[in-house]
Amino acid sequence: MSTRRSFFKKTIALGGAMSIATLSTKAVAEDISDALVELNRLSPQDAATDEDLWARMAQSYTVNPNVMNLNNGGVSPQPKVVQDAVDRYYHLSNEAPSYYMWQILDKGREPLRRKLADLGGVSNDEVAINRNTTEALANFSWGIEMKRGDEIVMTKQDYPTMINTWKQRELREGIKINWINFNLPIDNDDVVLKAYIDATTSKTKIWHITHLMTWTGQILPAAKLCAEARKRGIISIVDAAHSFAHIDYKISELNCDYFGTSLHKWLCAPFGTGMMYVRKEHIEKTWPLFATDKPMSPDIRKFEALGTRSFAPEQAIGQAIDFHNAIGGKRKQERLHYLKSYWCNAVTKNPRVKLHISLKPEYSCALGTFSVDGMEPGDVATKLWNDYGIHVVSIVWENVKAVRVTPHVYTTTRDLDRFIDAVGKIAAS
Repeated sequence: MSTRRSFFKKTIALGGAMSIATLSTKAVAEDISDALVELNRLSPQDAATDEDLWARMAQSYTVNPNVMNLNNGGVSPQPKVVQDAVDRYYHLSNEAPSYYMWQILDKGREPLRRKLADLGGVSNDEVAINRNTTEALANFSWGIEMKRGDEIVMTKQDYPTMINTWKQRELREGIKINWINFNLPIDNDDVVLKAYIDATTSKTKIWHITHLMTWTGQILPAAKLCAEARKRGIISIVDAAHSFAHIDYKISELNCDYFGTSLHKWLCAPFGTGMMYVRKEHIEKTWPLFATDKPMSPDIRKFEALGTRSFAPEQAIGQAIDFHNAIGGKRKQERLHYLKSYWCNAVTKNPRVKLHISLKPEYSCALGTFSVDGMEPGDVATKLWNDYGIHVVSIVWENVKAVRVTPHVYTTTRDLDRFIDAVGKIAAS
């Protein structure tokens, strides 16, 4: 009898705790929903500075409150609605993998393809779903026909994986890379255009264009570069790992030939999700990275022959798109640029702190970089973490030596005040 009594007491206590937790979760969800409604009543500019609304929106995420993550540029956390979707699809897959994965979840790729195409402003038969920017661009780097002596123009500030891919092709096949080496920041489109044109010869076949550079957050005039390339009969490849769902634009506006991005960055989709766009006229003549029985097919789906993959993260991309659209691309961009400008304007009040990014919205958004006079970037980043629990990343790359800071929509100005104070103390020490 004593054991039974104890059991019922524990059961009642547990039930009560679960009820409270459920009510709490429901209240948070309703508050987030209300905040979204209020956010959409404001213009993007007015919404950007409404700290109360963004603080309520931050409840959508499950980030550790004891760690200030200012390296969202590496990979972004997912809002809880996306995490829950991954769990739901994953558990469903485990009930009977070969049935639920291939017969049920795999059927969700076409509706998802349409959602991604709508987000990018392109046709759904030009969009393929894969795992990251590297995989997307590898299809282009290896799939576009080139012969010995053909040339590609790219910059030394492009992403290392893409640089190494083209270097390997140069080594193996005898193509030639014509290098541009920028001194960043640049807030003049003509300087960028001239650099690409000056590196171009009659043998140039491809311009590799990084839309938003990972090292500093520099935005290049991708649409103008693609237009210039098209005028010259040159193929344009856009690396949009950092720009998609970060700055507000449509792929169609770039008028590029090829485009690849990672959705686990600014879209906040599950880790290991990405997409690629290929202009329809190029699909048939581009070889897929993973072989199929019809490599010269004009069907974009030939680029999705990855073998077995996890369908749970892929299908949960849909929830990430819904979350992004609920905020609004322009509102998101304005908020991210506001956060970057907020900390940049504050830290530079100290004469020892130098920025390595333009504050003009057309040349940067969320990503920003700074350095402290007399200190190595790695030492600044280490002190921020060890002394203040603030996670940033140090950058030492071609013509760049700085600390990169990347807030996201769940970052508040109160968080940034802590960061600003920490940088001031480090600079003063």
